[in-house]
Amino acid sequence: MTGGLQTDDLAGARGTRTAGGLARYVAAATLARTADGGGVVAIVLLVTTAGGAGWEAGLLGASITAPHLLGPFVARRLDTARDGRTVIAVACMVHGATLAAAVLLFPWVWTGVTALLLVASGLVGPLLTGGISSRLPAIAGPDLVRQRRAQGWDVATYGLGGTIGPSIVAAVSVWISPTTAALVLAVMTFAAAALVRILPTSPPAGAGDVPRPLRTLGIMLSSGPLRRTLYLTVTVALAVAALPVTAVVVAPSLGAPAATAGALTAAYGLGGLVASVGVMVRPSRADADPLMSRLALCVALALAGVALAASIGWMIAAYAVAGMLNSFFFAATLAARSEYSPLEARAQVFVWVGALKITAGSAGVAASGALVEGAIRMPVWLGVGLVLAAVLASTFDRLGAGQRADAGLGSDPGR
Repeated sequence: MTGGLQTDDLAGARGTRTAGGLARYVAAATLARTADGGGVVAIVLLVTTAGGAGWEAGLLGASITAPHLLGPFVARRLDTARDGRTVIAVACMVHGATLAAAVLLFPWVWTGVTALLLVASGLVGPLLTGGISSRLPAIAGPDLVRQRRAQGWDVATYGLGGTIGPSIVAAVSVWISPTTAALVLAVMTFAAAALVRILPTSPPAGAGDVPRPLRTLGIMLSSGPLRRTLYLTVTVALAVAALPVTAVVVAPSLGAPAATAGALTAAYGLGGLVASVGVMVRPSRADADPLMSRLALCVALALAGVALAASIGWMIAAYAVAGMLNSFFFAATLAARSEYSPLEARAQVFVWVGALKITAGSAGVAASGALVEGAIRMPVWLGVGLVLAAVLASTFDRLGAGQRADAGLGSDPGR
């Protein structure tokens, strides 16, 4: 009886430590992702309110977003470091310091100098997104349900960051100035750094065991589950990037005020937050690999609903459902990254997928902007087709791996 009580006490203590670590994680991740999500908005507002040219706003905005693609080449340090928390904390401080320097020096220096500072800020940006997510398995522990519930919290931090960041920038820019708004974001990254330093620790993989970035990409492509995670994530990101662009032009076409575009994007964001709460309350126990394919199919159907909606009420509902299903899908991809990644390259896998997802989203916005003038709903329909193709590819990919395993030729690496 005493042994049972001691076991219960130990389990309770572990649960308390996990809850405390998760609370600190959520606070740190929300602050970091709010700063990352609001940075480009602050830069564009800074340039435009100062009377800068459109090309200058575009250049400086790209300077802080484009370097995310190089994130995997920075992330290896997370896998080799004795304490990855220090790497992320330093990244947060570098992001904040270079962003603050860029906006303070902008009126006084050549645009190229500001661009270089923003490139430095953007280069560590992936460590504030995928890099922080790579800490979650150590915090949640080995229990599958607890991990999935923690991933629901992680999805919520992305949603909050992507919503709160631009909102804070817009509000502070109106009340004071875009420069002050950017400085508020910088302060947030320093607060995130302090919280990251008190997250639970995880053992390092060891520098000799950690593959280099391109080798890590090769491991991902050779592992069936990680390969499917990569191309499903990229395709869905490319497809849903059409939604904010479409919102701007579809509302007037349905006889609603142009400002209704804000209601559409808000419905999408709210749907995502509702889904993240759903993951927290009732985490899925399903295998993450096939779950991703099923949820990607659901996202495609939701996008088709957006393309078919004939009234503003149905359009708002369709946007909310799309946001909800995309968040469920995102949670499944986080689970896949956690469960199929080799320990010695977990951080790099998280950042590789995150970096390519951001790149795909940017490409999707650009393509949608070019196509939406010709046919308002064409970008959404193209997104539906791309996601359906990716779902079919993942299904045949998985079936092929199963047939090879049955024939004795080996199964998917990483399963």
